[in-house]
Amino acid sequence: MPELPEVETLSRQLQEKICSGKILATEVYDDKLAGIKNLKGRIVTAVERRGKTVAILLDDGNFVLIHLRMTGRLFWQEDSTRPKHSRWRMTFAAGNIFLIDPRRFATIKILKNAESESAKDIFKAFDLKAFLKNHGSRRTKVKSLIMDQRAVAGIGNIYACEILHRTGIHPERVAATLTKDDWKKVFRQAKVVLKTAIKKRGTSISDWRDLYGCKGENQHELKAYGREGKRCSICGGTICRIKQGGRSTFFCPDCQK
Repeated sequence: MPELPEVETLSRQLQEKICSGKILATEVYDDKLAGIKNLKGRIVTAVERRGKTVAILLDDGNFVLIHLRMTGRLFWQEDSTRPKHSRWRMTFAAGNIFLIDPRRFATIKILKNAESESAKDIFKAFDLKAFLKNHGSRRTKVKSLIMDQRAVAGIGNIYACEILHRTGIHPERVAATLTKDDWKKVFRQAKVVLKTAIKKRGTSISDWRDLYGCKGENQHELKAYGREGKRCSICGGTICRIKQGGRSTFFCPDCQK
């Protein structure tokens, strides 16, 4: 599932490609998206990331809010030939944006006022004091908490593993046992990990591709995720894998406490 760096990559590429562009047509190929109205004639005023969603802002005040879910991706193509697994298309003078989604989980909504997630996004005025007040005493596991979009917007499984590995905090540790300084380290490392991933255009382990169908490069930067049985880059121990909430968690039991 695309996380913050992947969605940020898409949003930046879309901003460059379609901002100020006029929508010539939209077409729905999947009945599950049949409720989306035609946006012909609208002008794109901006594209931005909101948590794990892409928000395309229009001149009438509406937002096209796209959540890619498990296998969804947006693909730019100059001609209108429909790629395999396409579910929706938005056409501009220069080309077309296709939503390609083999598992059909991605969602598209047209909203008048999209809820702002800036207070929960670590790159948009994240409020640590408010976070600790609302979530600091929770008995949930720390990895689950930083993946909770109601608490922190944008962090998913891959980057949660990487952040906690660099912070030296065990993913099964109860969130309430972390000190304020611990949380400062978590979010400091989160910014480092996520900024690096954005520069590398995301992590391509399975389905992720950018707007032009190219793989990201951050998979070469991973220190914990997907490295079961390999040596820990921090202490020399062995990276292990456990299941948490149906997802694989990778960590070093020697240096993550």
